[in-house]
Amino acid sequence: MSEEPKTPDPSLLLDLMTRVERRFDAVKERLADRFDRDDRVQILPYRGYGTRERLWLQGRVLEDEPVGTAGKKDSVWRNLGNTWKRFETDELPGIRVEARVGGWTGEMVTDEEGYFRFDVNLPEPLAASLPEDGRLWHEVELELPESPVRACGEVLVPPAGARFGVISDIDDTVVETGVTRRLAMARTVLLRNAHTRLPFAGVAAFYAALHEARESRGPNPLFFVSASPWNLYDLLAEFMGLHGIPRGPILLRDLGLDRRRLLKVPTAEHKLGCIRPILETYPELPFILIGDSGEQDPEIYREVVREHPGRILAVYIRAIRARGDSPERAARVEALAGEMRREGVPMLLVPDTEAAAVHAAEHGWIDPGRLPGVREEKVKDEIAPSPTEAALEIGPA
Repeated sequence: MSEEPKTPDPSLLLDLMTRVERRFDAVKERLADRFDRDDRVQILPYRGYGTRERLWLQGRVLEDEPVGTAGKKDSVWRNLGNTWKRFETDELPGIRVEARVGGWTGEMVTDEEGYFRFDVNLPEPLAASLPEDGRLWHEVELELPESPVRACGEVLVPPAGARFGVISDIDDTVVETGVTRRLAMARTVLLRNAHTRLPFAGVAAFYAALHEARESRGPNPLFFVSASPWNLYDLLAEFMGLHGIPRGPILLRDLGLDRRRLLKVPTAEHKLGCIRPILETYPELPFILIGDSGEQDPEIYREVVREHPGRILAVYIRAIRARGDSPERAARVEALAGEMRREGVPMLLVPDTEAAAVHAAEHGWIDPGRLPGVREEKVKDEIAPSPTEAALEIGPA
């Protein structure tokens, strides 16, 4: 009687993959020592968030040549080279990073991927921002005590008068990536830059309307959550700045192996792991959630509504057509919308930002006077030439 084949032990396979990853990093480090002696050590802080009493900030320490700012006429080869620089990183583990904000000073050590994370309970609260100054950001000084390397991080602290917060997906919600079409997504990531990536029509004007301070109350905070890797942080931050999208923390994911499991953290688990702490940090603040129907945003936001009854004002899901979409998927999204509506949370499957803006204006979340601007920007974005057409200096047919 033949024996049944044994199932491989996942922990053994994970250990093997971990050793391979470490061996690859060691080889990469030796090559860097030989060929990249001119690369400089740099601190890359990511925008954090918090309250006057508690701040959260993370970043990374690398020894790399800076990518630099993108240009409108950058060639495909330059974009490809910059993408290579973003992913071929020489991370520095075990490096001490010192942070200072207000009257507090603290220190962390980078992990094996070069990341550092500060979760700080301040001894004295930060100065309160006033509605008229619209201040949202506090600077955090960062330095490596054993070298002259310094940087300045930023932490979002919403004013007490904020009426609500906004949590938004990025891929195929703010910026066109083709995340449901793998070839299109690869082309976008590899060959485009912050100038040649396309925003979704009207998104900047709509988000500015949601962010706007009204009725002598401070501006509303925005948070951006994506399953994209931290390697693309600078590209996404530059893109949002170029297109006038209000600044907010951008929460991405680590590309490295998760030591607790063989596979990477699933997208839904990653996004929920970003969203839950935001809602816990601001327990008195209601939120609007924005995403798209291409992947799992409806399911993720359904879970958020279930976990936080009474906290979600509305869910806006941009309807996109993905290859292979089935009637079952459409029915599933509609069923989720029905479940949320029964719990008092409108989930709208909208064709564009204008439809979401109309609904938001009807409920007093944005100024109705902003609607013409959203509509005008939507039209302008829709008729804008594609990156290829712009390069050829011709308009769309």
